[in-house]
Amino acid sequence: MNYWLVKSEPDHYGWHHFIEQGRAIWEGVRNYQARNNLKAMQLGDQVLFYHSVIKPGVVGLAKVVQEAYPDPTVANEPAQAKFGWVVVDLEPIMLLDKPVPLALIKAEPLLANISLIRQSRLSVMPIRPDEFELILKMGQKENYE
Repeated sequence: MNYWLVKSEPDHYGWHHFIEQGRAIWEGVRNYQARNNLKAMQLGDQVLFYHSVIKPGVVGLAKVVQEAYPDPTVANEPAQAKFGWVVVDLEPIMLLDKPVPLALIKAEPLLANISLIRQSRLSVMPIRPDEFELILKMGQKENYE
């Protein structure tokens, strides 16, 4: 199993939108490295859902339910078709007890090398198993109080 983090602006597509849908096509990725990360996702991989821009932080957990396939929105952008843009389907698993703010992630020495800090503009990134587990633990209510 692999672990990932996907970023979305909450006013554009936040966790509440994701829950309402119940399943989402993770589309619109137009960065080569992020595209390659989508291509590497496998069925059942765990995905941290990160709100960017407004109160940045990890808010939930999802899973990959459909591996990469051609991005259907490219039909609306013919010039983009040549780049091989892809999507994956995700389903929400759970909302974290407490969001894990970016400031808290940056303050944690064990997360000093996380892609979220090193490549802050990347929208889809791999997460090491130890980073994934630590962020989930940080999002548990008893670890905040």
